[in-house]
Amino acid sequence: MKPKIQLALDLVNMSQALRVAHEAVRGGVEILEAGTPLIKSEGLEAVRKLSREFPEATIVADMKVMDAGRVETESAARAGADIIHVLGAASDSTIVECIESARRYDARICVDLIGIDSEEAAVKRAAEVEELGAYCLCVHTSIDQQMSGESPLELLRAVCGAISIPVAVAGGINSETAPKVVKAGASVVIVGGAITKASDAQSAAAAIKKAIDTGVPEATDMFKRTGETGIADVLSKTSAADITEALHNSGAVHGIRPIVNGVRMAGPVLTVWTYPGDWAKSVEAIDCARPGQVLVIDSGGRPPAVWGEKATMSAIQRKLAGVVIYGAIRDVMNIRRMKFPAFASSITPVAGEPKGQGMIGVPLNIGGCYIRSDDWIIGDDDGLVVIPREKAVEVANRAQSVAEREEREMSEIDNGSTLGEISELMRWEQLGKGEDDERKR
Repeated sequence: MKPKIQLALDLVNMSQALRVAHEAVRGGVEILEAGTPLIKSEGLEAVRKLSREFPEATIVADMKVMDAGRVETESAARAGADIIHVLGAASDSTIVECIESARRYDARICVDLIGIDSEEAAVKRAAEVEELGAYCLCVHTSIDQQMSGESPLELLRAVCGAISIPVAVAGGINSETAPKVVKAGASVVIVGGAITKASDAQSAAAAIKKAIDTGVPEATDMFKRTGETGIADVLSKTSAADITEALHNSGAVHGIRPIVNGVRMAGPVLTVWTYPGDWAKSVEAIDCARPGQVLVIDSGGRPPAVWGEKATMSAIQRKLAGVVIYGAIRDVMNIRRMKFPAFASSITPVAGEPKGQGMIGVPLNIGGCYIRSDDWIIGDDDGLVVIPREKAVEVANRAQSVAEREEREMSEIDNGSTLGEISELMRWEQLGKGEDDERKR
């Protein structure tokens, strides 16, 4: 079986899904999947519309059936689905009911192994559902797992080595990784964001198809997920706004503004606590910091200054990524000339004295944020955002996903749409809800 691309339309607006699908089909996609978010948002009308608009394509309904196998399978098949996804975690009786119901409509069942924790359990379940009569298996690393840097590759190899039915694979696949999953045994390569978030979905689909057909990876700067070693690189490509969205609109440090506009800062933190105007610990911390770190200095939020031109020159010598001061900074004209990322709550011409009081590496509470050494901090013209160190990999990956989605939406606006049209705002309006609540009171 020649490997094919399945496009996972994990969107919530049907009009946007159709626009992407038309582009992707022109790029060589042959299988279109009504993703679970799309089905939950639009109902099975999503499957009907895909079936009508793309009569030559294979239509997949990612129902993630867990119970009521006959009802859910028949509903999807009647709507036009050729393949229906059922969860491998479902009972044998549910899976059998789905398989038997699908046969009546000339549809097929794909069993998705998402959520089965261990490789051993997943391989065992794959063999069991093959015996039950499933058409194919899906090895699936969830979006949330991808954000922690997980990949489906190892499990894919194990499952393909244990069964003889076709295996589909999903989990952050792009034009660089597609040849690897085909080599590991995948018959269907399920791609989501690498196409749906691309500014040109046709070109993105064509690049992935070429990589699959030739076995040669196509380089991409987008749609990758990182581990610990890649956090700085990912964060350097995202904005403070992207990070707050990845943190569910939290993490902003209030009351501190950029001193140097037009520069971006990202790095792990080294904290400094000192008294207003006592700049000794601020300067000592420059020599304690690792290259790439950001000094976060709490000097009580008041003048005199604890940072200036010579401290900035020293930080540049040490290759620090920036400085954040809850307090005062001076020599601003020269710091701006050096383009060094600096953030502060106030500016003053008055310097303090190096009395040597304070501490380096202690937790701080600034602008409503608890900040520790080795947490990550991101700064740009919008302000500052802090990422707890335990969540740095996940949040960096989620922020990149936000940035990728923004690229797609901006390309649609460039092509004549508006933000309201893309978001379909009116369909999400809670019209009448307030009046009903008032009447109940």
